[in-house]
Amino acid sequence: MAKPCVFCAIVTGEAEAHVVLDEPAFLGFLDVRPVFKGHVLLVPRTHLGTLPDLPAEHRDGFLAAAQRIATAVKDGLGAQGSFVAINNTVSQSVPHLHLHVVPRTKGDGLRGFFWPRTTYADGEAASYAERLREALG
Repeated sequence: MAKPCVFCAIVTGEAEAHVVLDEPAFLGFLDVRPVFKGHVLLVPRTHLGTLPDLPAEHRDGFLAAAQRIATAVKDGLGAQGSFVAINNTVSQSVPHLHLHVVPRTKGDGLRGFFWPRTTYADGEAASYAERLREALG
C-alpha cells in the first residue's frame, strides 16, 4: 500500500499546517523544517508529482501565487529577497509538486546552490545545448 501524501492531507484538512495562502487551486503553508523561518511551500490542491505534471491551465496561477508569496516574505517578514526552488523527483522529500519560497537576507549564511559546480570540456557545452534544443522540439 502506498504511503499517504502528507501534502494531500494538509490540503484536505486532515493534517495541520500554518496556512499562509488559501486559493481554489493552490495552498501555501509554512514548511515544518524551514531553511529559515517563514519558509513557505506552495502546492497545487490536486495531487501532482512534479512540475511537468502541472496542467497548462494552472501554470500561470501557480507562478502568480509564487510571486505573491515571494513579495509577502519581503513585505511581511522584512526579508531582502527570497530563494525560490522546485525539486522534481530527485531531492523531493514529498512526491507532490511543491515550490519553496525561502526568505533571504544578506549574510544569512545560505551559500549559493546546495551542490558542487562543474565545468564543460571544450565543445561539450555546444553538445549539451544541441541535445536540449532537440528535446525541446
